[in-house]
Formats: sequence, structure tokens, C-alpha cells
Amino acid sequence: MGQRVLVTGGCGFIGSNFVRLVLAERPGWEVANLDKLTYAGRLENLQDVAGDPRYRFVKGDICDPEAVREAMAGCTMAVNFAAETHVDRSLLGATHFLDTDIKGVLVLLEEARRIGLGRFVQISTDEVYGSIADGSFTEESLLNPRNPYAASKAGGDRLAYAYWATYEVPVIITRASNNYGPFQYPEKLVPLFVTNALRDLPLPLYGDGRNVRDWLHVHDHCRAVLFALENGQAGEVYNIAGGNERENIEITRTILRELGKPETLIRPVADRVGHDRRYSLDASKLRALGWQPRVAFPGGLIETVQWYAEHEWWWQPVKDHDGEFRKYYEQQYGARLA
Repeated sequence: MGQRVLVTGGCGFIGSNFVRLVLAERPGWEVANLDKLTYAGRLENLQDVAGDPRYRFVKGDICDPEAVREAMAGCTMAVNFAAETHVDRSLLGATHFLDTDIKGVLVLLEEARRIGLGRFVQISTDEVYGSIADGSFTEESLLNPRNPYAASKAGGDRLAYAYWATYEVPVIITRASNNYGPFQYPEKLVPLFVTNALRDLPLPLYGDGRNVRDWLHVHDHCRAVLFALENGQAGEVYNIAGGNERENIEITRTILRELGKPETLIRPVADRVGHDRRYSLDASKLRALGWQPRVAFPGGLIETVQWYAEHEWWWQPVKDHDGEFRKYYEQQYGARLA
């Protein structure tokens, strides 16, 4: 059966990969992409599908009810990737995070409720759980967000659940671990370190570099979201994990080794305030329904490093000509690297 799915934030890293997956693997589906085109949302991310007659782009903000109404018209399902996502930026100012990650979710849910949308997936994050020294978080674990970004995502996460509990809007919530892969804006660890290393620039590694993250390839994340959209149960939360826990220093060394660059490029810098030490998710609930990751690690990481090395046309304009990126980089790392 054909579906028309609204993808918000579809020009961003995960959203663009999801749009491409749906168009490739669900030939009877149509996709409406609502994106504000903020700094991390780029039309270049979907230039290869822009001419597909099943694809429609709507420029707009999820906080704008009129834009949401236009984009959601005729849709049977929605997946909300639109978000302010970078912890470091939330530490510099949280207002935009609260607006997009909570108010924007409210606007989307209200429209979904108004039109009787068939399914609504809210994309959350493992960061809503906070840090864990041992073991792994399950979907029943208490939420304990420890930075403004995580708090804003927890707010949207629980607001979505409230619309299920109160109004029976058929909401599903997914919480994923750290994503890596192609088309990730070069402010996050992997693309930042790869692109810096390619230019023999220092790699600003926070603290002792031993913070642990579970790494999930973006293609596996997108397949999991699509799987949950089709097979998940309304009102439920599903963790999505790659099962690849690594210290940041190990990721950094792998990048340098693959590029043939010296470890002298690693520059330990003052740690992020309130830096969570370790994230770990138990994804057995979704696996029990039949999903499992396909991309092996570190092979997926090596392929990702190669993608950025071969796609300088994609990231070079951001790092060289985007004043917003350069301002952020200086604000975040200038004093740390001095």
C-alpha cells in the first residue's frame, strides 16, 4: 500500500539519508520534506533525488503552523528529524533548542491530531538518559538529561508521548546512539576530525579522550526508523543501538591511521562542561521485532572516512566560505587551541 510520509528536517544528516532510503526501498511511497534550511540543512544533501516525482520539498519551520499544515496535507505518516542537535551549540545558547525541539514538536503533534495522522515517529536520542557507568539503558530507564540539548530532546520526547496518552495520536518514539556516516555536517566528531586531518589541522579532542559512545551507522539508523514506522506499536519507545562502544581517542586514532596522518595532530583541549562519560543502550526490544544493524564497525567508519576524503566538494564550501561555521569554530575551539 502506498503511503505519503512527511519527513521534517529532511535536508539534514539523518533526515536526508532517510528520504533517500524511503524513495529507494518503498517505490509506492511519496515523501514530503519540510526543512527550514538552517546551517546544517542543505539542499545538496538530496540533489540526487530532487527530480523524483514522488519527492516534494517544502521550505519552512516546524514552529510555523501554516508551514506544517501545508507540508503535512495529504500525508498518512510523519517522521520528525527536525531538531537542533549539537551539545556544544546548546552550551553556547539554548533558546533555539527549546524552540525547535519542544515547541516545534508541539506544532507537529497538533496538526497530526487535527488531521488524524496514521503514524507519527518522534526521533529522540540516547542523551535523554544521561550518563551510565556500567550496563545499558533500557526503554524503562529514568530520563536524566544533563545538558540543554538533551533536556530539550527529552521535552519533545515526553510531549510526543503525552499526545499518545491524552489524545491517542499514534506516536512512536525512537532513541538512537551516536550516528556516523555520509552527509554529516562537519561540526560533529567524525566529520570534523576527518576534514581537519585532511588539511593537517589539529584535532581538538576533549579532556582525556576516554568518553565512550556507542556508534551507529546512519544507514542502520534509518532502516531502524523505517522498521519502527511500519512495525512498531503506538505509544512505545524503541532504543536503536549499533553495539559499537568506543572511546573517542580510539575513533580519533582510527581516522588518522586510515588517512595516513600522524597522531601528533591530536590536540587535547579543555573538556566540555558537564561532559557525559558514557552512553550505552539496550536495543533488544527492537531487535526482538526483527531489526538488526547491518553495517559492521570499524569497516563502516573506514568507509565514512573515505567518503569525506572523496567528497571535498561537499564539505569544502562549509569550512571555507560559511561564515556561520567559521564563527562557531572560533567560538568553540579558538581559545582551547590557542
